[in-house]
Amino acid sequence: MGSCLRLKKSNCKNCYKCIRHCPVKSIRFSAGQAHIIDDECILCGHCFVVCPQDAKQIVDSTEKVRVLISSGEPVIMSLAPSFIANYEGVGIEAMREAAKQLGFHDVEETAIGATMVKREYDRMLKEENRDIVISSCCHSINLLIRKYFPEQLPYLADVASPMVAHCMDIKRRTPGAKTVFVGPCVAKKDEAEIYGDAVDAALTFEELTAWFEEEHVELKHEVTACKQSLARFFPTTGGILKTMAQDSPDYTYMALDGVENCIAALEDIASGKIHKCFIEMSACVGSCVGGPVMEKYHRNPIIQNHLAVARFAGSEDFDVAQPDVAVMKQEFSPIDRAQRKPSEYEVMQILREMGKFKPSDELNCGSCGYDTCREKAAAILQGKAEISMCLPFLKEKAESFSDAVVRNSPNAIIVLNDTFEVQQLNETAQRLLNIRFVSDVLGDQVVRILDPRVFMDVKRSGRGVYNQRVYLAEYQRYVEQTVVPAEDGRMILCIMHDVTVEEEQRQRKEEIAHETVQVADRVVDKQMRIVQEIASLLGETAAETKIAMSKLKESISDE
Repeated sequence: MGSCLRLKKSNCKNCYKCIRHCPVKSIRFSAGQAHIIDDECILCGHCFVVCPQDAKQIVDSTEKVRVLISSGEPVIMSLAPSFIANYEGVGIEAMREAAKQLGFHDVEETAIGATMVKREYDRMLKEENRDIVISSCCHSINLLIRKYFPEQLPYLADVASPMVAHCMDIKRRTPGAKTVFVGPCVAKKDEAEIYGDAVDAALTFEELTAWFEEEHVELKHEVTACKQSLARFFPTTGGILKTMAQDSPDYTYMALDGVENCIAALEDIASGKIHKCFIEMSACVGSCVGGPVMEKYHRNPIIQNHLAVARFAGSEDFDVAQPDVAVMKQEFSPIDRAQRKPSEYEVMQILREMGKFKPSDELNCGSCGYDTCREKAAAILQGKAEISMCLPFLKEKAESFSDAVVRNSPNAIIVLNDTFEVQQLNETAQRLLNIRFVSDVLGDQVVRILDPRVFMDVKRSGRGVYNQRVYLAEYQRYVEQTVVPAEDGRMILCIMHDVTVEEEQRQRKEEIAHETVQVADRVVDKQMRIVQEIASLLGETAAETKIAMSKLKESISDE
């Protein structure tokens, strides 16, 4: 089963969308990556459809079919009746002509096998004393019952699907032929592997279209009416019932589509609320025309696909020979999922780790993909989920962490809204701004406690102010403040670092330096005065000495 649907790990972006849409929660998460659990998967293809990253891949069987064709044996295509909705305006003859260009020997409609199946259903209700009969055409529904509701297996019609019935009929009519089913379903690939003696390979419409494009095969838009083609209704919701006689008066006939609706019905059957019913079950909403590999599933509404089928279908059965009951019989056995059921104690322990200590803590929001917190806890114990998938838990944890950071920050933190109202402030801000109780200022304009100009400038410009040193005169404090816009301008964050002591020390140093300069200036002035006085005294003495010496010289010269 794991060979049909694979995951591109590199593309998985931890969004959990696949598990939210998986009706049986058969996806395991590890290290943020999704992994399909083969033992639990029913191959409904929902994860393939909803994945926003195209991380889910359906394994391509085109090469396998090419090998079958190259073997020389006649390869006959069994074409699902939903093809008329996928290839708008292209009838069976045009599809046959196109397929032969790829090397196929012939193309037949799977609706031929559907005719055989619906006849067997009618016979079963008339001849066998059954209480409840569930159609066995949808392989995903068959897997759902075999894996999750094994007690209801006696109600599952032990009849081959239209694909298997048709391919067996082809091989009876054409000895040595190989059969290839083409349709809108992922599960049919798995069914083809299980019943490989009847179906040699299965392709999706996407694979066939890609093959046509590769070989430059153009489809002709022509549809030929055929009265004997009632079973073409099979791929629509209620289409099986539309082809049946519905002439067993003791039975109520009903059609259900969507896995969730089918699960609800199976639970009602288990509780004994339903009796004497024939129930047509389809995993896909809208039945096969809403299949995961309908190429236009994201564009064409199901109603348009239904109308396309209705216009193509006839009013009578295909002219086919009905096989023996033994040939149409198909046994279904339970499939063990080997899933351990956690104890109540283990579940409670996980709930506590998720921060859920009482029932009111269990929000059951479904953001993780599980309907309840207890289901999520059980999935964690089974190795399918991680605690980090709980968004409320992560949000509370993040908020608790951020609150702890704000509360214990040595800096004053103030948060304003875009109208400059105080939304939050921590204890450091209370002490800095002399606020006794936080409630005294919450919701008030910031002008009550601070000059609002810087906040107004930041909101107007959209640019933050960083490490701006200001003096808060009212509080006689110096701070370095950073004011930045947050949450796209809807909030303004102010962080203040008290630098009063540092600023006072800086000012004291400046004062000491100024005083030192003044002292130095006075000393220099005094020294200069002394020097000048000394110079003046030295000058007078030198002059007197010069005069005396001159007189002595003159007296000596006169002698």
